[in-house]
Amino acid sequence: MDNQSRRALVRDYKERKAVAGVYAVRCVPSGEFWTAGSRNVDAQQNSLWFGLRNGGHINRAMQGAWAVHGEAAFSFEVLERINDEALTPQGVLDRLKIRQQHWLVELGAKKAVG
Repeated sequence: MDNQSRRALVRDYKERKAVAGVYAVRCVPSGEFWTAGSRNVDAQQNSLWFGLRNGGHINRAMQGAWAVHGEAAFSFEVLERINDEALTPQGVLDRLKIRQQHWLVELGAKKAVG
């Protein structure tokens, strides 16, 4: 890859718009669900898996299930994306909280973080 192509890829990556949304993590053997909102739902799985692989995820129950069952037992799913074009940054956070609460009840899930 030449330098010009590399620069173009880096520029495109930096300019992409983050999409807010709600996601779920499932441990198939235990049947547990965790859900949370994210300001960048498309990058959330990488962040979660990094913390879990390194044993430092903030959610001890999720980390424990990961230790017992392993990575192959987990799945990640984007439940919904938030169209935030007409919302302020605080409005996006408020919408994420409302939608996360909806999915917590709908799935009988636990909070993924916090």
